[in-house]
Amino acid sequence: MATEAPEQAPQADGVQSLSISEAPPSSSSNPTIQMSLEERYQILRSVAEECIQEDELRNLLAHKSEPIAYDGFEPSGRMHIAQGVMKTINVNKMTSAGCRVKIWIADWFAMLNNKMGGDLKKIETVGRYLIEIWRAAGMNLDNGKVEFLWSSKEINSKADEYWPRVMDIAQKNSLKRIIRCSQIMGRSEQEDLTAAQIFYPCMQCADIFFLKADICQLGMDQRKVNVLAREYCDDIKKKNKPIILSHHMLPGLQQGQEKMSKSDVSSSVFMEDEEAEVNLKIKKAYCPPNVVEGNPCMEYVKYLILPWFNEFIVERSEKNGGNKTFKSFEELTADYESGELHPADLKSALSKALNKILEPVRSHFKNDKTAKQLLQTVKNYRVSR
Repeated sequence: MATEAPEQAPQADGVQSLSISEAPPSSSSNPTIQMSLEERYQILRSVAEECIQEDELRNLLAHKSEPIAYDGFEPSGRMHIAQGVMKTINVNKMTSAGCRVKIWIADWFAMLNNKMGGDLKKIETVGRYLIEIWRAAGMNLDNGKVEFLWSSKEINSKADEYWPRVMDIAQKNSLKRIIRCSQIMGRSEQEDLTAAQIFYPCMQCADIFFLKADICQLGMDQRKVNVLAREYCDDIKKKNKPIILSHHMLPGLQQGQEKMSKSDVSSSVFMEDEEAEVNLKIKKAYCPPNVVEGNPCMEYVKYLILPWFNEFIVERSEKNGGNKTFKSFEELTADYESGELHPADLKSALSKALNKILEPVRSHFKNDKTAKQLLQTVKNYRVSR
């Protein structure tokens, strides 16, 4: 673990690198058992919408029993289900397949990207709140296989290792190439970026090598900087490149919202939303009959409900077809496209399933004094872009 940060570095109560060894069980977690290489490969491959490269992933698993997988997040506001439920599912899959997962709490990165108004104290409070959510949601944190690392503390403790790598990446890439990575910050190439935001991709690329990651497990929106890391391996003649597992980006609740956004309350279901709030948001969600493509409700079933419960239960009257349990998304798609499953029944079943997942989180934030205070503090923050 990291040593204490220098005195001049920003400090905050409770900011530390930590491994959490106890957590409530989750229906989405799998016990670590003896698996074949193919079983481990299939579990990890199921995490990703895209894998770069599949043959390299197989080779890694054949030669390393505990690969290091890197994930990370900016503490930038309340957590929605795309970040909370999906990350819990993916981390549990990775640890079940033998990976050690390093979750990078990117507090300095959030500050560079002007999240929480660039206020590091607020950012660190949000970081602690996010960890509380994953703990309550059932992320499998047993056996020390999941490690939360604060970027500010880790970088300060090994500055002589980190910053030369950042500078080397910056030297080996053009400004145009770095700006192409601006999507990782939720920015576009056309925006008027600050100097700090230009620096950000070089640092995120360096993180991969700093954390000695074998696998980069992040969303499709982070793909460009992960590819940059693979290109950098060619520059430095590094044979074993980081493998990229890019997971699907869940859409927002409304039509045309390609990505769920915490800054848009009409776009998101939050992890501590009350049952009635979840029901109302899903009721209002875009869900055209007979249409699967671009339908957020169908996507939530595919990427959240089915992986969590291994089934999707629809309860309805005999008049409307009676109860039915779907074991696969293909089966669900067939019924929905044919009109056998009505949007109202889909939404009702989706709300019920989501509330079942979120209930332990709600309970934790109501009954745990520290968690309750964190949530109230974070709710009072203004989310800045």
